[in-house]
Amino acid sequence: MKSPSSAPETAVSAAVTVLPGGPVRGQIRPPGSKSLTNRALICAAMAEGVSELSGALRSEDTSVMIDSLRQCGVGIDVSEGGRSLRVEGRTGWNRDGARRDLYVANSGTTIRFLAAALSAAGGRYHLRGVQRMHERPISDLVDALSSVQKGTIECLSPGGCPPVEIDSRGWNANPIRVAGNVSSQYLSGLMMAAPIALADVAEAAESRPGQVQIDVVGELVSRPYVEMTAAVIRSFGGRIRIEDVGAEGTKSATTEGVSTRVIVDGDGYRGITYEIEPDASAASYFWAAAAITGGEVTVLGLTPQAMQGDVGFCQVMEQMGCRYESGPHGMTISGRAKRGIDVDMNQISDTVQTLAVVALFADGPTRVRGVAHNRFKETDRIGDLACELRKLGATVQEHDDGLTIVPPVGGVQPAVLATYHDHRMAMSLSLAGLVAEGVRVLDPSCTGKTYPEFFADLETLIGRPHRWG
Repeated sequence: MKSPSSAPETAVSAAVTVLPGGPVRGQIRPPGSKSLTNRALICAAMAEGVSELSGALRSEDTSVMIDSLRQCGVGIDVSEGGRSLRVEGRTGWNRDGARRDLYVANSGTTIRFLAAALSAAGGRYHLRGVQRMHERPISDLVDALSSVQKGTIECLSPGGCPPVEIDSRGWNANPIRVAGNVSSQYLSGLMMAAPIALADVAEAAESRPGQVQIDVVGELVSRPYVEMTAAVIRSFGGRIRIEDVGAEGTKSATTEGVSTRVIVDGDGYRGITYEIEPDASAASYFWAAAAITGGEVTVLGLTPQAMQGDVGFCQVMEQMGCRYESGPHGMTISGRAKRGIDVDMNQISDTVQTLAVVALFADGPTRVRGVAHNRFKETDRIGDLACELRKLGATVQEHDDGLTIVPPVGGVQPAVLATYHDHRMAMSLSLAGLVAEGVRVLDPSCTGKTYPEFFADLETLIGRPHRWG
């Protein structure tokens, strides 16, 4: 089923054309991971004591998280251009008990992580965003929270979409069941909220649950993000384990349909000093620049042992014919992506758009599988992506779980491309201009959601200016 999507831009104040040139060669360190920054902010905000976060991302998604936490009484000092955050924990948390009206723009991590955390912490909250946010389903998470909610939590838009209204006195001890096939952020939000429910925040100690059990029903998409969440929780002192439910024949009635079980216990979070990795999703654009042009790009600060699963994009480029090398200080892609591939991108779905642009310059079709949930992101990242790739001359077939891309005969065509206010559409589609003439991308400022300096960093890497307007 095609998700609702923002209409393509019909009038915008700016556009960018990345100009063609030779092979892209160089090194770059992307800004901090959005995923890690917002996870660390949740844990630090609910911790006992002060946390110092370094390497944080400065972007719209992290800004709305910081603003919302501040409105709830959390002290957050920002320095070094947003890269360093001092978080005072929950000492001032919602002290007056007033209803908080929190604006999350179009940040999926913010609304999903906050909805779960605020439900566990207790209080009254109204979470709202832009129109597109009010079209992105969140009912699976809200239904899961309803099973443990002391009080009420509900979606206010048709189809189980935000705004979300919360009136909470914390959680009870019931087990939680959540669908795993729409967004791993639902599970991540529940996991991070569990230590909050176990700490003495909303209720007296004797009324708190002793542990939290979360059962994932059906397929779990984007598993690396769940493992990342667990690692962050452990860093802040939370106790958590993830269990794959046994094979058929060993399951009980209580595990029917369950693929994964998460158990959380302990007594909450503690303040720490925490360093945030560079953003691996952002890194994919620079690795792709090498793969499209036959150059060589090293992304500094990431290794195959990084917490972020999107470093696996390098292995996908290797399958397409690039050379992949890693060392203690970075990961390098060199050479052109020569051949199309058939690949399951379920575990690294935020890099599908990047791969799609690389596929335009490969020999033969590329089939992307396992990403049906991409239709429910900032835009429909299957249907809307297919529309823009066709403008470039590709033949694209949509599937329930992905798409097939056949490169254009005679090369990529000049085109004016819509971004649907989706940062990943803008960053990925602009890369086609590294080789092809006349690829004009509308509304480039939407990259501010996760990477405000993207086009400046790309310009520095390739050594030539873009054309604006």
